[in-house]
Amino acid sequence: MKARQGALRSIEEDTVVGAISRRRFIQISGAAAGLALGAPVRAATSEANLTIWHGIMLGAVATMKIYHHDRGEAERLIAAAYSEARRLERLFSLYLEDSDLMRLNRTGILVGPPPEFVELLKASLRFAELTGGMFDPTVQPLWELYANHFAQEDPDPSGPDKASMKAALACVGYHRLSVSSERIVVPKGTAVTLNGIAQGYITDKIVELLHSRGIDHTLIDMGETRAIGARPDGEAWEVGIADPEFPERTQAGLPIVDRAVSTSGAYGFRFDPAGRFNHLFDPMTGGCGHLYRSVTTIAETATAADALSTAFSLMDQKRIEALLSRAGIERAHLIDETGAMIDLVV
Repeated sequence: MKARQGALRSIEEDTVVGAISRRRFIQISGAAAGLALGAPVRAATSEANLTIWHGIMLGAVATMKIYHHDRGEAERLIAAAYSEARRLERLFSLYLEDSDLMRLNRTGILVGPPPEFVELLKASLRFAELTGGMFDPTVQPLWELYANHFAQEDPDPSGPDKASMKAALACVGYHRLSVSSERIVVPKGTAVTLNGIAQGYITDKIVELLHSRGIDHTLIDMGETRAIGARPDGEAWEVGIADPEFPERTQAGLPIVDRAVSTSGAYGFRFDPAGRFNHLFDPMTGGCGHLYRSVTTIAETATAADALSTAFSLMDQKRIEALLSRAGIERAHLIDETGAMIDLVV
């Protein structure tokens, strides 16, 4: 599993994204790396009634494109969505020391956990079961193992030693996670990461909020991308997948209407200069994924697209095809090790 990074681009605004951070940096609609949180701005496009907000959420660039005839209302909607996203970030973040997730990992227990935390962990366990453990929210010990190894002076380029890997793997396994509305428990040594699903979940929650307030045409990216309806002109949103080797180029374009898109790629974060070790962790072996340069999924929800782009990165094509309909994935776009593109459609 990952704290991983994809590369999508909005074709109509010709924006390209590269890999720069621990977590996926998916950029839609012209956001730039390192932007601080800011106020909504009127889009510098010919489209009337469009307001765009850019900021940082869960360690990734986030974007909201709101089409509304009343700019004041658009800004109020963005403020409400931002407030909700920040509230959820305080539950799931590995960057905020006082988040609920960090408290769980420090103490091993959360009593009376927030309902959203329970909902997301239960969804994580469902995806873990569905994928035979390829999606696993307890791979944080593997991240810590690799990060600590390569933080050493002159680390062994072949990676962590077998004994250290065995010890880390002993702490990994979604069955070790106990989740109920009353309490969440993990045993000592086990740690949870939601970086492979939280951004998708937050994106879905923001979409629900905006849709309930009457928004019918919007593109949201909270680290994952989801469209509400079509573009105001009735055309599909065009989301492009960047070439993993040359991120300024578009390798493929995907039209979406009322759908979510997520991309995972081994190039998103590399622990070592040679790129042998990345953030796509195999929970069974502790190794890192290299089957594909990138995996893109399209689904009804960003939560599903996010989780399954992670898991599919560790599966061969035949296994992915067998899971598509069961997993709720309508299309998977793979770029294999040679750069060849493979489209799998339900």
